[in-house]
Parts: sequence; C-alpha cells; structure tokens
Amino acid sequence: MLDMELIRKDREAVATALAKRLDPAEVNRVLDEIQRLDQERRALITGIDAERQRRKAEARAYAAAKRAGTEPEVSAPEAGRKQLAELEAELDEVQSRLRGAMSELPNLPADDVVAGGKEANRVVKTFGEPPVIEKVRDHVELSRALGLVDHERGVKLGGSGFWMYTGLGAQLEWALVNWLIEQNIRAGYEFLLPPHLLLDTAGFAAGQFPKFYDDVYHLDRESAPRGQFLLPTAETAILGAYQDEILDTAALPLKRFAYTPCYRREAAGSHSDERGTVRGHQFNKVEIFQFTLPEQADAALESMVGHVESLVEQLGLHHQTSLLAAGDASAAMRKTLDIEVWMPSTGKYKEVSSVSWGGDYQARRAAIRYREPGGKQTRFVHTLNGSALATSRLFPAILEQFQQPDGSVLVPQVLRDRLGTDRLTPRR
Repeated sequence: MLDMELIRKDREAVATALAKRLDPAEVNRVLDEIQRLDQERRALITGIDAERQRRKAEARAYAAAKRAGTEPEVSAPEAGRKQLAELEAELDEVQSRLRGAMSELPNLPADDVVAGGKEANRVVKTFGEPPVIEKVRDHVELSRALGLVDHERGVKLGGSGFWMYTGLGAQLEWALVNWLIEQNIRAGYEFLLPPHLLLDTAGFAAGQFPKFYDDVYHLDRESAPRGQFLLPTAETAILGAYQDEILDTAALPLKRFAYTPCYRREAAGSHSDERGTVRGHQFNKVEIFQFTLPEQADAALESMVGHVESLVEQLGLHHQTSLLAAGDASAAMRKTLDIEVWMPSTGKYKEVSSVSWGGDYQARRAAIRYREPGGKQTRFVHTLNGSALATSRLFPAILEQFQQPDGSVLVPQVLRDRLGTDRLTPRR
C-alpha cells in the first residue's frame, strides 16, 4: 500500500514513478479517483466530528435544563443519532472504496529501476562460463535415463503440471533442501516451518491479493468462512506471521527463513524451456526474509543478493544476476534482482531466485511497525525477501550443466556426502 500522505504532497512524483509500470493515462485516472475519495473521506470526518460536538453540546444543555426544572430548548439526545449513523455509514463506504483503489496500486519502483519489461532487464554480474558440452541432453531426458523423476506417475497422481521425484532424484532434491537450510542458518536466519494453509489476510498483506487472487488455490467458503488458500511462497507466510505487530527496534533487522512446498496455478510447462520440473503447480523452495529499519534496507538487499549468489556459486553452477525493469518485477516490490542459472539445452538463463526490496509497501498493508527510540511514534518497517533457493530450477540446472559424455551426471561437491556418491549413473 502506498502512503496517502505522499500522494497528497507529491502526486507528480508518484505518477512519474508509477508510469514506469502502468499507462500514464491509467495512472492519472486512478490517482484522480483516489484523491476525490480522500477529499470526500476527510470532509465526512470533519462533518462527523462537528456533529458529535453539536450533540455533546445539546446533551449538556438538555441535562442542565432538566436539572433546573425548565423546559429544554433542544430535543432529547436520541434525536440526532440517526443523522450521525448515516454519516458514519457513508464514511465506512467511502473508506472501503478508497482502500480498494489504493490496494490496486503497485509499489513505486526505485530510482535506479528503469521502465519496460524483460527486454529492459540489465545483467549486473556473471559467475563462471557456460559449460562446453558436445551433445547436450535436456534435463527431462536425463532425469528419465537416470531414474530421478517419474513424470508420468506424477501426472497420474496430480494431473498436468505435477511430477514425482524417485530414488536418487528424491535424495538429491532433499539433499538440496537440507543443505540450503543449513546455509541459511549459518547466515544468521532463524528457521520457520509455517502452515501451508493461510488466511486471505496474509495474501492481502503480501500484496498478492486482490490482483493475483485467482493465481492460488482457495478452499471453498463453506470449508473456510474466513477465506483460506494454499501458500504460493513462504514469503506470504513469513510476512503474515508478523501482521499487526510492533517489532522491537533493537532486534532489527529481523532475519527469518522457511522451507515450504509452493502451490500455484501455473500454466503447465509445454515450452522447451519450461518442461520437466522448471514450471509446475507444486515445487519446493526455501525463502529468506528480512524486516528492517528504512536506513538498513540498502545493506540488507546487498547482503541477501550476495548470500544467494554464494549458494549458487558453491553448487558450481554458471549463472548471472539481473536487475529487473519495473514491468518485469513483482507489483509489490520497489526493486528486484534475479539470480538466473544457465540451461544448456535451451541456451537460456532461468531464474532460481528473485531477491526483492518492498520498502514499506507490504508493512503498510500488514500494519507491521517499529517504535522510534525514545519516542511513542511508530513507523513502518521495510521488508525484503528472496528465494534461497527454488530447488525445482536448481535440479534441472545441475543435471544439464554437469552432464558427462557417458550419460552420467556429476554431483556438486557440497552434496556428495549427503548422496553418498559423486556421480549419478544411467539405469542398466
């Protein structure tokens, strides 16, 4: 949620920033509506306050006349209740419409984030070189030959967009998850295992609702009257866990991470670069998150990006880091950097982590604050999140980048003790 005071004070700057993401004409239309509703809301509040003061004065005069035994010159206090109730009901309606309009606005992109879509993304760092492979086999072919993933039985169980890890494939997936957990603990993040079913309030707080409401799996209202959905990412759960809290200023930055499966209504991966486990309706991910003071956010973003890059480097995977343009980043984020691994079979990079800074956008929606030292005033924290990492993308990158001429695949050095082997070999 954007700051209404900022819109009042510097609408032009807000409009210019939003125009990096939205059509300028649409931006101005929405801002016109927001400012109109805001003025109407403020006028109603003034009117309600005046009506309450008038009623109090009349009530005092009525009570004084009764005590004096004279005929009151004003009506009984109950007479004005209907008018006040009508004004309050009108205010509730206007505030609801204003909140709805505000909730539809995306975050303001940071100054160094350019307008445009994927074509405007900029590579800011590269690690290693693409491996030289004479005859490239894709990860789907390799996973079948090595007995690592059963795509057919996955579809039998869950339908299109699902798969089942098997044998050493299941062990490799679990080894990745556990190694990432250990690395994040070592980096100072506290481990959480949250519920997978979340209330709709958590989806709104994260900025995913209402715009992306249909992208997740919801329980029916009869089963979940308050609204519940399967989490699409642990970011939603970690943020939602701290809704309506005032965090201890001395404890900031607060560093948390969680492992969860992620459930999403994704278009099934029919393109060559989205086959296999690259895109599906359920996948594993380890997510890191920080709540910070505003002045800590820049350092936190740099630290989180560096941490994720180090994880991919330790796995020995060639990758690049890209600063996303405004139109390619999440609507709730001011700035996003993607860490993307090389996929030899397609000759493209595929994102395994998005590390993002949300400013106070999510904190406003979730009412997560801190108290300034020595004062009573509270301010909104800043939030940052990042995948550390999405294993369903690491898995195929490992298979493709480490494939050998004899059909085997080398296991990354950091995972060999966990798998008990340094090489995955074809089934006989």
